[in-house]
Amino acid sequence: MTARFEGQSAIVTGAARGIGLGIARRLAEEGARVALWDLDFKAFDAAGFEPALKQEVDVSDLASVEQGFAASLAALGQVDILVNNAGINGPVETSWNYPVEAWHKVLAVDLTSVFYCCRTAVPHMRGRGYGRIVNVASIAGKEGGAGLSAYSAAKAGVIGFTKTLARELVESGVLANCIAPVITETDLLKQQTPEHIALARAKIPMNRFLRIDEIAATAAFACSRECSFTTGFTFDVSGGRATY
Repeated sequence: MTARFEGQSAIVTGAARGIGLGIARRLAEEGARVALWDLDFKAFDAAGFEPALKQEVDVSDLASVEQGFAASLAALGQVDILVNNAGINGPVETSWNYPVEAWHKVLAVDLTSVFYCCRTAVPHMRGRGYGRIVNVASIAGKEGGAGLSAYSAAKAGVIGFTKTLARELVESGVLANCIAPVITETDLLKQQTPEHIALARAKIPMNRFLRIDEIAATAAFACSRECSFTTGFTFDVSGGRATY
């Protein structure tokens, strides 16, 4: 593994487990000092991986984000990379029956948090003339998903917000991109029924689910200096499912 992130520092949200932890581990393996953000770390289990910082941050609360960023900056010295991964699925329900409170919660965690984190980190990155921002969206943000109106709307919003942010930052040295994965092999998938799993896999032309290490590899490129002329883009991690 090359040390392409040697001397760099990163914040990864929703990093106590799953995709966020996989991305954080990959960045650390390539030399980055990584601060993990999550609501709690009770389920944190990453043998052999000791991050620079584990911090309890509610990304849906601006004050918590600002306090978390200040603490991470004090610990790391600088922030070169921000990966906005924190998210929730919300209930599966038709749009006309979707619980209003659940709608607001999903939008707060999946979309507004991305705005809060970028709003807080970007001035620091602009001041240094360098930064890489990677926002984790979803194939649902491109295609929509029946029963997932809030989640799909939020992830579509993440894609649109990232395009806008990238245009605003285009000459600053700070690049912002998305990744849009399909369903991934995580503990959450194991909780689904065999019928749901089979239906989800059938939508993927490669006829298998995405692995966390595959998302991490794509995210690592988007976080790196090698990604130097691409901004406002949504990287496809869908096994051939995405059509645009």
